[in-house]
This record gives sequence, structure tokens and C-alpha cells, in this order.
Amino acid sequence: MIEAPVLSVKSLSVAFGAHEAVHDLSFDIHAGETLALVGESGSGKSATALAVLRLIEREGGRITAGQIRLGRDAPVDLAALSDRQMQVYRGNRISMIFQEPMTSLNPVMRIGEQLAEVLRRHQGLSRAEAMRAAGQALDQVRIPDPARRLRQYPHELSGGLRQRVMIAIALACRPDVLIADEPTTALDVTTQAEVLRLLKALQTELGMAVLFITHDMGVVAEVADRALVLRHGKTEEVATVAQLFEAPRSRYARDLMAATPRLGTAPLRAPVAQAEPVLTVEGLSKGFALGGGLFQPKTVTQAVDDVSFEIRPGETLGLVGESGCGKSTLSRALMRLIEPDAGRVRLAGRDITQLDAAALRQARADIQMVFQDPFASLNPRMKIADLVTEPAHLHSGIIGEARRALAEDLLERVTLSRGDADRYAHQFSGGQRQRLCIARALSVSPKVIVADEAVSALDVSTAARITALMQTLQEEMRIAFLFISHDIAVVERVSHRIAVMYQGRIVETGPVGEVLHDPKHPYTQKLLSAVPAAVPGARPVSTARMPLSEPAE
Repeated sequence: MIEAPVLSVKSLSVAFGAHEAVHDLSFDIHAGETLALVGESGSGKSATALAVLRLIEREGGRITAGQIRLGRDAPVDLAALSDRQMQVYRGNRISMIFQEPMTSLNPVMRIGEQLAEVLRRHQGLSRAEAMRAAGQALDQVRIPDPARRLRQYPHELSGGLRQRVMIAIALACRPDVLIADEPTTALDVTTQAEVLRLLKALQTELGMAVLFITHDMGVVAEVADRALVLRHGKTEEVATVAQLFEAPRSRYARDLMAATPRLGTAPLRAPVAQAEPVLTVEGLSKGFALGGGLFQPKTVTQAVDDVSFEIRPGETLGLVGESGCGKSTLSRALMRLIEPDAGRVRLAGRDITQLDAAALRQARADIQMVFQDPFASLNPRMKIADLVTEPAHLHSGIIGEARRALAEDLLERVTLSRGDADRYAHQFSGGQRQRLCIARALSVSPKVIVADEAVSALDVSTAARITALMQTLQEEMRIAFLFISHDIAVVERVSHRIAVMYQGRIVETGPVGEVLHDPKHPYTQKLLSAVPAAVPGARPVSTARMPLSEPAE
């Protein structure tokens, strides 16, 4: 006798206004099973998750058709419940782990209070009982010293610990179904590996059905039993993971796997011609004072400790390391967005650490930055023509028709349309917004671009197009890139050399092939061992063959 599914979705359709985000979607998940929902941004993955939890209405969407049946013995149709009725099930029998824990956790509530709130609402516990259960929940997700963590606020925890807190909250009531929406996308490889192992162990312990939403096919290979591939809200393919990787039936699934960077499959980039470095960093250090009080001295945490490296014109140096190792602090210090405590930064031969404010503003035309979140980096009230030419306007005073002509030229250079100049940032996809950020950086013809996790929030095919675009622009303009990322496979694809950062220091550096295939430092070896196993059937991918523009909807 075949056991009934814990969650059964039948002919689900979801719309935002006139736009249908999900069309006629059906799937089942059984107890102890993990179904991976995969696809590019805009494919309908998150809309499906929000619909199943009946949070879609809060995002301006609605369920237009279908059933969402929860439970095996006496299933209830969640799609037919009111919001008040859903409160009995949401967070109790069906829970969700969101992608970004910092925005999902209440910043002004202690961790213990947030956990206790869930337990008191659904389990009817007293405050003391709920706090004891909250400590047990933190212990269950392997958070050390849970009693201390209960008293802390979210900002006092690392990204990996915050994600574990989110898992603890989601599992506090031992739900039948867990929805994990890109729970490891923003994590470094070692933290990702720990979180995935933890989820698998807890699933086995609790017998949960898991809907795991991701665009990372390597993660799919590690955690899922079956996979459902979505494209434009419609099912492209449903298969066991083994079937999907060995013989995918749909071209779209094959393209997704081809676009997924896997360590060891990318062709190595040829070394750049010998030349004087355009960026030289010597002994850079930056510390932060923490703690202290009336009778307690402050302690100094050395975020960046005596770091040195150089980059030549037309070269990409990939910088990798775990969250908290000092990568982003290094990038801000070398650009003097924060002041370094010691060291030199020579940009085109000039030490910018010695420049006054006026000279520094002028020097920044030679070094530009592309940040992780393109939407937060773009002013929503400015038209694109003004956005992408703002640095040129500030540095060169370009105005009028010349500024408009530059905007249109920049948009074409990043494979967007001249007509996009009159639009606003919210009218573009995530990948297109990142192109706009690159266009803005190019407006002053910089010698160096610092890309700080510039593709980590993008799906694999969009990220591949962005990195292909960066390589093309590099070859055309001889731009030097400092490419900061926690995704070592992406770094392998785009870099000429790699620097490995650990606890504020560069512990290993060298050509890509040398560092990745013959690592010398124990930390580098640990990083590489945490990278998800190669996707079965993966083949080398050249970003030179990737289309630079995104496919039409």
C-alpha cells in the first residue's frame, strides 16, 4: 500500500494582478522526503512557497485555482482557509526557513523571546516553559552555549548562527512540512555544508517532508530525493535526482546544469601579460573596538591583519574565505570607505591612503565598486540615464546631451537597450539591475573594479551571464578586478589568481590551478572539502560561450 503524501499540491495557479506567476502546478511530498524546487529567478519558486503557506496575499498576490492539501489521515485544504484559520497551521504543522535571516528575525527582540513567542502561541506553554523549550531548540540545531544565545540579539550572531536560529524557530513545533527557501544562498561553503548536514539530520530525526527551494544544482544533488524544475511558473520536468542529472529530458534543465559552476570543470584562464600592477596593497590592517564598559577595557578585533597583494591591468584576483574572515572590510578599507589603521594602497602608482578628501574623490574615478545587492545600490527615484552616469557627472561634470549619449552607450555596452534610459530600477530583473551597477561603474572608465559578492544573490544562469559580461569588458578595457566571493566554483571560472583569506589574513595565494588543485594551507584544504560534490554529468563550461543578455520572457 502506497503511503499518502504529507503535502499534496494540485493544479495550483497564482497571480499578481494580471500576471500569472504560477500555472497549473502539481506535486506531492511524502514523510521523510525532500523535493527540490529549482529554476531561475522569476520562475515561480518563491511564489509557490508563499502560496503554500498562504502568505502570498500579504505580498499582493492571490491563489486563482488549485488545492493545497496538508496531512495524511484527514488532509485539510490550506487554499480554502481564511487567514485566521491558517494561523493554526502556519508555524505549527507547516513552517518555513527564509533566505535572509537578518531580515526575517526581529532586530529589537532577543533570540529567546522570538523562539518563545512561537512556542507559546502554538503549544500553549507558559513563559518559563517556553524559554526552557527555546534553549532545547537551540541545542537541537547545534548552537553552542544556548543559554547565552537566548539573551542575544540577531546582530550579535554570525550569518551561520542566525540561519540556525531560523531553523530552530521553524522546527520548534516539530512541523510535518518544512519549506526551505534558498536557506544557504548567502552562506559561505563551510557554513552551507554545516547547515545542509544539520537539516538532513533533523529531517531524519523528525520525519519531516521538506520542500527545498534553490537554484544551486550542486545543493540539489546533495539534499534532494526528487526535483521539480520550474520555468515561467510552469513545470518543465519532474524526476528523481539521479534521473535528472543522468538524463534530463528538458533542454531547460540541461541548460541549468550547464550554467552551474562546478569546481574543477571550468577551463583555466591564461595568465595576463606582465605589467606594472595597477593596484598594490601593502600591509593593510583594520581593527574594531568591541565591548568595554565602566570598569572593563575594550577589546580590539583585527578584521584585516597585515594584508598585501597586487593586481595587474586586465587581471582578476579572486578573494575567497568564510563569512567574517574580513573580505568586505578589506574592500571598504582599500577604497577608504572606512579608514585603515595601517598600510598602503597604491592605485596606478599613487598612495590613496595619503590623499585628502578632495584628492581622494578624484582618485575614486579609477576604482569603482559593484555591491552584492543591486536593488539597494540603485536610487529608486532616479531614471536609469541619471543613475548610470552619476559618477561621470560628479567627476567630470558631464551634463545635457553628452550625459544622455553616455548613458545610452553604457547601456548598450552591458547588453541593455538604449530605450532603457527612461525607465526606473524597479522595472528590471535582478540580473539586469546588476548590469546597471556595472554600467554605472564603467561610466568613469575605471582602472579597477571591486566586485563584492556581485553575483551571490543571482540564479546560476544569470550569474553566468554577468561573469561572462565582466570578462568581456575586462578584455576590451583592460580592467583589473578584485572579485570577492564565497562561491569558490564561480571564482575558479572568472579569476586568473586566487587569494584565500582566514581570520583577517591572506593565508595562501597563487594561480587558480595551483591553489585549487594543490592547496598548501590547511584552511584552503578545509574550504575546498566543503564545496558540494560535483554534479553528476557536469561538463566544462566556458563563460565565453554564455549569452551576455538574458533570454526574452
